[in-house]
Amino acid sequence: MNSPIAGFLRLLRRTAGCGFKLLAPWCLGLSLLAVSAVQAQVSGAIFTTDATHSKADLNIYYDKADVYLNGGPAHPGAAGLPDSVPAGVPDYYVQVTTPDGDLLGKSTSAVVIVTGGEFDQLYQLVSIVKTASSGFTVFGYDDTDNPGGEYKVWVSKNPLFPPSESKTDNFKVKNLGDDEPIPLPADLCAEKFYDANVNGVFDGSDVLINGWVVTILNVDDNSTLLRYTPSCTSVEPGTYVVTESTPIETHWIATTDTSSGEITLAEGDHVTVQFGNVCIGAGGGKTLGFWSNKNGQKLFTAPDLALMVSLNLRAASGSAFNPGSYSQFRTWLLSANATNMAYMLSAQLAAMELNVFNGLVNGNSLVYAPQLLPYAVPGLNPLGFISVNDLMTAANTELGLHGTTLAGSPFRAYQEALKNALDAGNNNLNFVQGAPCPFSFAVVP
Repeated sequence: MNSPIAGFLRLLRRTAGCGFKLLAPWCLGLSLLAVSAVQAQVSGAIFTTDATHSKADLNIYYDKADVYLNGGPAHPGAAGLPDSVPAGVPDYYVQVTTPDGDLLGKSTSAVVIVTGGEFDQLYQLVSIVKTASSGFTVFGYDDTDNPGGEYKVWVSKNPLFPPSESKTDNFKVKNLGDDEPIPLPADLCAEKFYDANVNGVFDGSDVLINGWVVTILNVDDNSTLLRYTPSCTSVEPGTYVVTESTPIETHWIATTDTSSGEITLAEGDHVTVQFGNVCIGAGGGKTLGFWSNKNGQKLFTAPDLALMVSLNLRAASGSAFNPGSYSQFRTWLLSANATNMAYMLSAQLAAMELNVFNGLVNGNSLVYAPQLLPYAVPGLNPLGFISVNDLMTAANTELGLHGTTLAGSPFRAYQEALKNALDAGNNNLNFVQGAPCPFSFAVVP
């Protein structure tokens, strides 16, 4: 068969073999292409557990018969899996593969029912799939060739299991001898918090973020798991690295290390890794264009003019600029350029001062200005965040010291960094938001 449909099916088969190999560029590229060609990623999540459901997210087992399948919301408050249609009738298929996608077993019909976003029951894998080696006539699934004993289970309403219409989870089955004791697993947990005060620490003013994707790397066998926060995964003792994923949206800023570094877990250990982030965006800023048009003019009164005179504003020549009227101010603002960086910094400072003075921007708001980190700016924290008030004070102080900063000036780079931070604020790009913004990921569990 040589057709666009056949080609797409070959693409899906190839992406299915990518598993969780996040570092393989061709896998990521093909997966994204496959997702774009079909419907959006199905909601909810699946996970493995034992017969007692003692823990929601087990990863290590010592017999295939111990592995049970469950599914529903990926995290509290999240959307569940799409319900079975018609209600109460199985319409989800299940397959088990190696991490690389080699088929080990599958259900020969739909076997899972979802009601209210959750599985109707726990499903024992060996009782719902049949081995590939038997031609899918004998219940169970074949042994993986993965040296770590790792498997991948898939659930989908589509018997072809296209990645964009499937949910997957990895698990391990370790074969022990008759006289070997079963090791006690360790718990490795991951949390994501919204670091509203951008101090890099989870404290009383911060809230947890549900649904952030993290990667758990088993250093000992190089296997990986993808999980949503908050998560607790039971794993075998060993060394692990937990890394937060980078969202597609670029306005998210990490306030902690994005990787845990190596964590060595002994039997029974319980370790929680926390990651902090904030998002940046609008904060009420108005641009130079606003303050030079009729809308800005309506707000510009005598007190605004007095404020401008009180600042260390500079003209193109480097001399002090003290406007006597709105008309003079407007002409000066419209002519601003960076030949003398002090002039352009003055214009951006004037706009932000007017924003705060007129109640459009809260001077205590924090903005992200990492370009200022090379300089000793009062009020700038080690992560590159500074209040609008402190930013304006730093800019005004610098303008009072150096009124002419042409190319080659040793003070030009610092003034440009200040100017860029103010410019971003006036354009509503760098304000720390009070609550989490939407986020999404290219690769999801």
